[in-house]
Amino acid sequence: MKVVVSCANGAGTSLMMKMRVEKALKELNVPVTKIHHCSISEGKSTATTYDVVFCPANFVSMFKDAEAKGVIIIGMRNVLSDVEAKEKIIASGIIEKFCV
Repeated sequence: MKVVVSCANGAGTSLMMKMRVEKALKELNVPVTKIHHCSISEGKSTATTYDVVFCPANFVSMFKDAEAKGVIIIGMRNVLSDVEAKEKIIASGIIEKFCV
């Protein structure tokens, strides 16, 4: 599974969110072949090359085109929450889709 974590500028917030997401995926035994963090503009333009996009909840609507093509979009309210990352991963269906 390929994951992109995107925030406004692609610097601090996306890196911290990436670490939370990576930890949650590992704890849930979800196989990840690539995880990348970047700005919203890069994330939006490359989203269809990934299986899952994580971003702050207020940016979810920017990924509607990717979602229409089957990419799972996960918006987080608290990008620093390990608990929320885990809950969103479970609720999204990623485990059923990628853990065969």
